[in-house]
Parts: sequence; C-alpha cells; structure tokens
Amino acid sequence: MPGLPPEGEPVPRDGSLPASALTTTGGRGFGVYLHVPFCASRCGYCDFNTYTAGELGGGEAQAGYVEAVLAEVRLATRVLAGNPPPRVETVFVGGGTPTLLPPDDLARLLAAIDDAWGLAPDAEVTTEANPESVSIASLKALRSAGYTRVSLGMQSAAPHVLALLDRRHTPGRAVAAALEARDAGFDHVNLDLIYGTPGERAEDFAASLAAVLAAGVDHVSAYALIVEEGTRLAARVRRGEIPQPSDDVAADRYLAAEAALTAAGLSWYEVSNWARSGADRCRHNLLYWTGGDWWGLGPGAHSHVGGVRWWNVRHPRAYAARLAGGESPGHAREILTAGERHMEEVMLRLRLAEGLPLGVLNPAGRAAAARARADGLLAGDAFAAGRAVLTLRGRLLADAVVRDLL
Repeated sequence: MPGLPPEGEPVPRDGSLPASALTTTGGRGFGVYLHVPFCASRCGYCDFNTYTAGELGGGEAQAGYVEAVLAEVRLATRVLAGNPPPRVETVFVGGGTPTLLPPDDLARLLAAIDDAWGLAPDAEVTTEANPESVSIASLKALRSAGYTRVSLGMQSAAPHVLALLDRRHTPGRAVAAALEARDAGFDHVNLDLIYGTPGERAEDFAASLAAVLAAGVDHVSAYALIVEEGTRLAARVRRGEIPQPSDDVAADRYLAAEAALTAAGLSWYEVSNWARSGADRCRHNLLYWTGGDWWGLGPGAHSHVGGVRWWNVRHPRAYAARLAGGESPGHAREILTAGERHMEEVMLRLRLAEGLPLGVLNPAGRAAAARARADGLLAGDAFAAGRAVLTLRGRLLADAVVRDLL
C-alpha cells in the first residue's frame, strides 16, 4: 500500500504561493508531471500511490479522474497567472499505469496543459506504460496526440523474476511493446529494469540486458530492488519466505549493466540511466535533477516552484472532492531553506555524468571531495578541471560520497 505522505505546513485553500516563489518561475525550466494512480493489480514490491479498481470500490473514481485533473489545471493557471512559466518544456505522465486510461483521455489532458501554458515546439511528452496495457493502435493514437516518448516497465525477461515481482506481462511482451512503439512513430523509447531480485541469477540478468538491447531502445533505466515497508514483498521478507536482496549482488548487477549497455553504445548520464545520445536523455528527469520548476497534477503528485514544494492529497476521491469544492488539493508544503536547496543540489547533481562544480561545496565539502578523489571515487581529470564526477566505483557508493561531501 502507499506509504504515508510527509508532514509540512498547510497549503492555502486557494493554492497560492509566496510572491518570492513566483519571481523566477521556469528560470531553470518548467515541466508538468501528471499522476495517474490506477493499476490493474498491485505489484508486490510497489509502494507508489496507486489503486486497483477493487480498492476504489469500482470504476467511479477513475471515471471522474479526468475532470478533476482539468480542474487542477485551471487552479494552477490561476496560481501562476502573475508570472506564468515560459511555456512547458516537458510533460511526464506517470503512475500507476497511465495507459489504463483511453488514449482520448490522455490526449485531452495533454491538450489542456497546452491550452494553459503552451507546449514548447520541441517539448518532450512522456507516458509510462505497462507492456500489456498498450497495443499498436493505442500507441499510434498517443503519438498522434503529441506524445513523443514512452517508458515501458519491463523489469526482467526471466519468468520466475516477473512472478516474484507480481508482474502480469509475459517475458517477451516488453520487447514486443517497444518495437510496436517504434512502429507507431515514437523516436524515444525507454525500458525499465529492476535487478537484484531474490532468485535472480547472473544469467537471468544477462538475458534481460540482451532482450533490452534486441529491442533497439534509445534509453534504459535500471534500478536495484528496494524492499519498501508496507509492501507485500516486505511482508514476505519479514516472514523469511524470501531473502533480503543482497547489496553485493546488486553491485555485481550494476557492473554487468554498465558493461553491456556501454558496449552497445549507450552511455550513463545519471547513476541509474543510460541513453544512446544526448538527445535521447529524459529531459523531464533532468529538470528534477537540476533544480527546475514543475507542477504536479493528480492525487499524491508533488510540485516544486521557486523553492516551494508541495504535495497533493493521495486518495482519488479526496483529491476530486477538494477540487469540486473549489479548493487546492494540496495536502501540505515546505518552503526550502538555502541549506536544504544546497543539500539537494549536491545530492542530485553529483549523480549526473556532468557532476558538480567543486565551487558549490564549502571548505569541508571540498576537503571531502579531495579524499574521495584520492580513494578513486571521483575522477581525477574532472577534479583537476574543478568538477566532482563519480567514477564507476564512485557510482556504486554514490550515497556515501554525497554524505561525505555534505
């Protein structure tokens, strides 16, 4: 089940932001995240804010979802009216399973965003999808509606790994869906992998990597399995039915991913993401990682504008009720201090291949960076040029390096 939302100060009923937050809207880019909280079934490892039809008591909440989001778009337009963003550079529709909605609904939502702020001519528009939730016809409809990128949740090509993760698609379906997306006209197709699942063998992961490469995608995301509290997977680990994922195995899998993907012409640009070229990188995620602004639409969605972060109420019915009453769906917010913004800049930018300017660090942080370079965690040539850039070994220990630099 979804975890608890973070605490924070109340969001004003009208959703208004401090004047200071609106002075530079979109100065580092502006995007829109759209959360679709519906899934056909719940995967055992997932703690995202998602709901099955059974958990919602039928399809009523899903039927009213589009109108509720359109109401939030109108509210967002009012909040940002004093200093609207300079057009939308990226849109990312995530979930859940966005493609459980009909393509016409996804097209309607994208059109509303365009009407509100205007899509940049080269806007990147991504939807996530489960492989079994799309067809060549639905993909063609999404491409015609203006979607430019699709991200498919493959996770693994091994049947027993998919079974443990409670994934519904067959091993070959993700590759087939990726090929269908290409045929539908998508230039940018991502496949997601999860590695380190208990019972996954080295040869299983090698087969997953081979399948990804056979699909000819331009982007791959690969994440170590994390056991989140409150999930069915966590309960099984706690009961001793399956072992806790191994950090050493996860490191071995990461090295295997780096070797295979690099050999195939994809380069890492963030610790868990590889792209065939600079143009194939996920620009929406880069917006997050480089401190941009975005408005998060939908139940549980998070937003950030001008150093103010807020998050919506999580349940679809509560979300719709707030908006129907003319109120912001915001659950709580935080106004980031200079120290918090600095911490996030170090934490996020260090994960990028471009790294972090050493000048961003305080004297203690620069001393820690020098030690990390001596330990082989930061690249020596980049360090000499004034940047902290993780080596391959440094990527394996990225969280520890960030802690030291802070």
